Amino acid sequence: MYRRMARSVCGGGRMCPVFVPPFTSPLSRMLRKSKEERHYRLSEQCGKCPVRCMSSAARKRRSLRSAFPVLEQPLQLIQRHVYEANLRNSNTCHKEFMELSEKIRKGGGENAIARHTQRNKKLLVRDRLKLLLDDEDFLELSPFAGLGLPYGDIPSAGCLTGIGRINGLWCVFIANDATVKGGTAYPITVKKQLRAQEVAIQNRLPCVYLVDSGGAFLPLQSEIFPDKNQGGRTFYNEAIMSAMKIPQVSVVCGSCTAGGAYIPTMAEEAVMVHRIGTIFLGGPPLVKAATGEEVTPENLGGARLHAEVSGCVDHFAWEEKEAYSYTRNIISTLNFQLPEEDDEEVMTKRKAEEEPRYSPEELLGLAPRSYNYSLDAKMVVSRLTDGSRFQEFKARYGTTLVTGFGKIHGHLVGIIANNGELSYEAALKGSHFVQLCDQRDIPLIFLQNTAPSAALTLSTTQAETNSNRLKAQGSMMSAVACASVPKITVVIGGCHGADSYAMCGRAFDPNFLFLWPNARVSMAAPGHSDSLLPPDSEQPDEEQKKREEKLNKRLEEESSAFFSSGRLWDDGVILPQDTRKVLSDCLDIIRQQRYQLSTEKLQSALLRI
Repeated sequence: MYRRMARSVCGGGRMCPVFVPPFTSPLSRMLRKSKEERHYRLSEQCGKCPVRCMSSAARKRRSLRSAFPVLEQPLQLIQRHVYEANLRNSNTCHKEFMELSEKIRKGGGENAIARHTQRNKKLLVRDRLKLLLDDEDFLELSPFAGLGLPYGDIPSAGCLTGIGRINGLWCVFIANDATVKGGTAYPITVKKQLRAQEVAIQNRLPCVYLVDSGGAFLPLQSEIFPDKNQGGRTFYNEAIMSAMKIPQVSVVCGSCTAGGAYIPTMAEEAVMVHRIGTIFLGGPPLVKAATGEEVTPENLGGARLHAEVSGCVDHFAWEEKEAYSYTRNIISTLNFQLPEEDDEEVMTKRKAEEEPRYSPEELLGLAPRSYNYSLDAKMVVSRLTDGSRFQEFKARYGTTLVTGFGKIHGHLVGIIANNGELSYEAALKGSHFVQLCDQRDIPLIFLQNTAPSAALTLSTTQAETNSNRLKAQGSMMSAVACASVPKITVVIGGCHGADSYAMCGRAFDPNFLFLWPNARVSMAAPGHSDSLLPPDSEQPDEEQKKREEKLNKRLEEESSAFFSSGRLWDDGVILPQDTRKVLSDCLDIIRQQRYQLSTEKLQSALLRI
């Protein structure tokens, strides 16, 4: 009777351990008592079975109907001069965006590409992705990483990372680009790989590694090897992801030397390509130097050796095309049950989608060239949400922060947008709204455009006001940090000072963080260095002015969106008109984890064989 009830609750004939009484001997019951109690407590806290149950009833649920009011936010004549100034600046930023995009697409340059394709007979990394993914419509992460670094330009940090569909399933991919410095790993390469793994962990996404690595760049070994979040963390993450039941597949489509050799051997399944794939800690030159023995790469660590002798890889492929076919087949064995195209949930979501009433191209003129050129944040919101509909929360209170509910491609979201300084009232309002969305399990989207510098304290009244603001902002920071719902941040203008923390900056661990090309990221905006420098009465005014000019020049250079993205302080620079699609993809990606049939299960008792 109990087992029938468990099947009816969980669906699919699978057992739910919460409902199945342990008909076992007293000894085995004692051994499993603590584990079961832990799962009972977990199920009581979460309000659901420790095994994720996707019953047919749950799959047929539909969202509540909504009739959010339309945001009437047309461009007014009085705003035209600000809009046009912003548009000119956006066109300049767009030109730089396209130039840098073209640069990174060339990888290591023409000679490196010729050597990679003709001499080594390998496919280029983007051609590999075409064979692996369902289509070329994938979300690339941090494409500008590695540009403008002290040790030179490393296009795309020497590897492509992103999220694309394989057999309809969103998967993270980490693909080395061997045309860039021969696939050598620089500090920024390691940082980019770790961020991709972090995205996979946070959103429970399967991860595919396309390994073609020459190991670490030894002159910078002190920045790659020793610390916690450096080279070794990649392998730690692999183990943790496996324990979390996040699938990982590795394709050896080039050299796996030194540390790179551990990536395929720690993945759950590995595919290796004949002749071009090799795995060894030290290559033939090192063997000859140590022992005097001459050996070919294929005999030392080729696909035949590892598929037939060592067992390090699970699938042998004669060519790259076959390897990606194997990989797609492996992904099809994963324990996910995606909704059908004619599923009621999918159809309801599609029916709910409406294009905004205003053109997304108008966002180019709403992207502020500086804080003083900011227009009403509701104008941005009305060009992102379905049908330009938005249910505002506390519309008359704390008006320098816009909060409310909207839908983006059918996804219900809570939106928080800067509309001026984050005042005491605005911070309290933001704290309330964040907790409300957390209570209702509604994802949060932050549109960040913070004040260029901290508020000055020039009187007792200002000191009291700033103290109250400080407490309220601290409350909002706590609410944002502790909110368990997904969070996506888009910096549409300035990202400055402590206000940026309350608006879910990088330190507050959003699921994704993107910048518009016009964005500025720094402690204070260029031109506001006086807020960072303490007044020095003993120093002449000319010296003080020179210090400010020097710091302003540095802020101008180091606050640009491309400087930030080059150092991986974000997940990429996106064009304003693409924001709605990027947000929709991110929400789809975050939502996918609910379709994994089993994320936890009781560990089986050990049997002596």
